[in-house]
Amino acid sequence: MRRLLTATLLTVTTALSAGVAYAAPDAELAGVQAFANGPAKAWLLADLDTGAVLAAQDPYGSYAPASTIKVLLATVVLDNLRPDNFARANASHTKVECSCVGLKPGQAYTTRQLLEALLMVSGNDAANMLADMLGGQKVAVARMNAKAQQLGARHTRASSPSGLDGPGWETVTTPHDLAVIFRAALTYPLIAQIMREPSAQFPGRVLTNQNELLRRYPGDLGGKTGYTNLAQHTYVGAAQRGDRRLVVVQMYGNGDLYGQAIDLLDWGFSRSA
Repeated sequence: MRRLLTATLLTVTTALSAGVAYAAPDAELAGVQAFANGPAKAWLLADLDTGAVLAAQDPYGSYAPASTIKVLLATVVLDNLRPDNFARANASHTKVECSCVGLKPGQAYTTRQLLEALLMVSGNDAANMLADMLGGQKVAVARMNAKAQQLGARHTRASSPSGLDGPGWETVTTPHDLAVIFRAALTYPLIAQIMREPSAQFPGRVLTNQNELLRRYPGDLGGKTGYTNLAQHTYVGAAQRGDRRLVVVQMYGNGDLYGQAIDLLDWGFSRSA
């Protein structure tokens, strides 16, 4: 029996162990065991459309997501703002640990431009400004947490709009929850479009998408990277081959997460649907 990543939650139909666990013949299990000692401590690979979980390691473990949580913020932004809404940046938006897109106080930015900065180059200053456009940092975080609960990502808790962590900023999620959030995010056409853009014009600069799989993996549908000292390297993304679409999540990683993501996707696409 398979586990299913539904629209709201991962329904466990068989026991999930702390190690590699998925419903497949023993011969196929041998083929995926190599991922158990890969660079990501926890990961999940699932069919984006059917919700079938093909393989997972510690899918319910609680980890800091770093900037991958910005995907959740993007959904909340589009639930409340139009892409052509605009506001002017102020100095408070730029007082944040970078990565930053380089907002200039007094410059006007549209929601779409800020979403591109958020999702393509992980602008923490863009996250701050979008939060203010939603009514302030506390309001934005409350809406992110409400949205996570609505989606069924019940073990997710945001404490900042950007994913920055530290004392008083304990943002946590699980590989399962992050897959659920990302799956929902791709139903927003603008988010899906931005994640596939290799570059975009931005006031004063050109943004280059940080997701290397756009260039390294044919059929990549977009993804979001993240890093903090606490979270280490994190990644969530999706790819398509033929009629199949897969989502991959990696958390608490060191080393070549992109290489592991490619191997997981190749393995997933090699299996019959």
